[in-house]
Amino acid sequence: MKHRTLGCLFEVLETLLLTLIVFLVIQLFVAQPYQIQQQSMENTLMPNQYILVDKLTPRFDAYHHGDVVIFDPPAGWSHDASGTPFIKRVIGIGGDTVDIHDGHVFVNGTQLAEPYVYMDQQTQPADPNNHTWKLAAGQLFVMGDHRSDSQDSRVFGPIQRASVIGRAWVRYWPFDQFGLLAPATAPAGATDAPVATASPTAKP
Repeated sequence: MKHRTLGCLFEVLETLLLTLIVFLVIQLFVAQPYQIQQQSMENTLMPNQYILVDKLTPRFDAYHHGDVVIFDPPAGWSHDASGTPFIKRVIGIGGDTVDIHDGHVFVNGTQLAEPYVYMDQQTQPADPNNHTWKLAAGQLFVMGDHRSDSQDSRVFGPIQRASVIGRAWVRYWPFDQFGLLAPATAPAGATDAPVATASPTAKP
């Protein structure tokens, strides 16, 4: 009886250990939950919503215009001591020239149509004398959808692709706001990929 009890206990511990290993592998290499803690992506993503971050496909597919990405901010730009990652939208990729003037964003000379921008806000550079960026290979220019409440590449410049944790994939909590960050029509000037937007089932 004692040996049977020990055998059952060993099986339970073995199952728990395997479950933990699978969970860790999934979090490290496939998908990771992330809580929105910033207002910079309103109304696409709201504070206290939970999303899954896709960490798998970026291993074989480059980030594109319109992707919503989670990344480690440059040194000195974290909101708090915990080093909470930032979440922003990819506006420019390596080789692009991003220019902000007259309240609009231009990529390679073409004005972007940006229906995702919070309340149709105009976009202004952080410094009027620094409004044009030429992106090198491996760099991304990112901005929040809530342009007046976002610390982004207008302030700290392009980010390195290596700093990106993954791309936002699905909003899963609150459950009544569940929805894929699904592709929609690409804005003018963003020719490589569609733009990620909230699904019609999600509340703004």
